[in-house]
Amino acid sequence: MRILIAEDNVLLAAGLRLVLEAKGIEVAETVTDGPGLLDAAARVRPDAVIADVRLPPAFRDEGVRAALALRRERPGFPVLVLSQYVEKVYARELLSDGAGGVGYLLKDRVSRVGAFVDALRRVAAGGTAMDPEVIGQLMAGARKNPLDALTPREGEVLTLMAQGLANAEIGQRLLISDNAVQKHIGNIFQKLGLPVEDGGHRRVLAVLAFFDNRR
Repeated sequence: MRILIAEDNVLLAAGLRLVLEAKGIEVAETVTDGPGLLDAAARVRPDAVIADVRLPPAFRDEGVRAALALRRERPGFPVLVLSQYVEKVYARELLSDGAGGVGYLLKDRVSRVGAFVDALRRVAAGGTAMDPEVIGQLMAGARKNPLDALTPREGEVLTLMAQGLANAEIGQRLLISDNAVQKHIGNIFQKLGLPVEDGGHRRVLAVLAFFDNRR
């Protein structure tokens, strides 16, 4: 797997390179701004991008904007965004196309090397990896919405789905069987009005509903 890193903090960028290369993941190039990300992505054709939300020159949202532009050019292109703080609007924007292959993690998660690399691999494979802190803040202050129809256990399952966990991982985390997980997910789909014909996209749509109704 070849990764492009967009990060202006030299120490963090070097740390990311060391962590990834130690795990057998090639870092094709490191850039420091949004335009550089788009240029390098076109040149080196990485398998996925890791991008800081805030990049020069304005340090507002240049990184995530470049990531979204890249995904418009290449739908479903895997992007893992790193942020110093929880910025809920960016998490939702990344999920809004329903294509998968997106992640949003706080920077302090990088120090948990195993979990960070697992999240990157999940995103590169087309899944999602959302920081638990992001999910927690989205859950706080929730208003009346379709998710209120879910049972507490279904809410737990959907929360773990939003973190990008597969059915087997959800079962292990909640100490329930694969069949129980599948049953809960089926109930979630039904209660959120996601029809059968949506097929495999229903999982992404359920996660999007989670974020859409917790803004």
